Amino acid sequence: MRKNPGPLYAMPVSVWVALFFVVPLMIIFTYSFMQKGLYGGVVFKFSLDAYKSLSNPVFLRVTFTTFLIATSATVLMVFLALPASYYIARSKYKNLLLLLIIIPFWTNFLIRIYAWIAILGNNGFLNSILLSTGLIDAHIQFLYNKYAVILVTAYTYLPFAILPLYSSIEKFDFSLLEAARDLGASKRQATFKVLLPNIRGGITTAILFTFIPSFGSYAIPQIMGGSDSLMLGNIIARELTITRNWPLASSISVVLTIVTTLGVVLFMQLNKNATESVRKISVTDKGES
Repeated sequence: MRKNPGPLYAMPVSVWVALFFVVPLMIIFTYSFMQKGLYGGVVFKFSLDAYKSLSNPVFLRVTFTTFLIATSATVLMVFLALPASYYIARSKYKNLLLLLIIIPFWTNFLIRIYAWIAILGNNGFLNSILLSTGLIDAHIQFLYNKYAVILVTAYTYLPFAILPLYSSIEKFDFSLLEAARDLGASKRQATFKVLLPNIRGGITTAILFTFIPSFGSYAIPQIMGGSDSLMLGNIIARELTITRNWPLASSISVVLTIVTTLGVVLFMQLNKNATESVRKISVTDKGES
């Protein structure tokens, strides 16, 4: 009888995930039900005070701001990534273009963020151009607001949207678009009724790969944002380092993890149902033809 070596091969990955994902997550979950220590940290006594604090209006407002910024950045990234991915998939220079997409990852994350200060600052490149051309009379405050956070977030995570979309579009049979045009469909109809349904998997992956890191972002709102762009990541960092309220920081992290996981599962289920509906329609059409 032949042995199955699969579990043995998967053991290193399983140990890695258990040590650096499951165990820390369980520690955070446990801390969220503890009491805050007098000088910070935790006291190992069961308490729900941390979760009761989540009903604070300030926390609810920050949660809404976080969701708004993450959603806006995700929509912007997918909107920019779709035509870019389509162009790359159809170009004969696709390898070079993909290299250009990946090159920003070779630069330190913080350096890329600070580079935007040189562009959007009061004495930055954009204000200097607008002033020199006479389009404005005074500096415009581009930085330290939610719009700057959305823009820099979209720039930072845009490759995570382009790469999965490119992978889906490259596998797409473009003769289907020509067939749709021959049957009387316009370019817009062929795009929305033929192309987009067939690359739904890539769109789903792009949304997940961009929304999740955007929702938990810390560095970008900390550097580029202001009082109107405080996000949950900043609240967690403040509770850990300044107020040292570890149970509250842990409870926020637990809720954030649960909500994100449920959102991902729900979104994937809806996408799965929509994909199955498209396949059923295609099978029906083929049977009738």
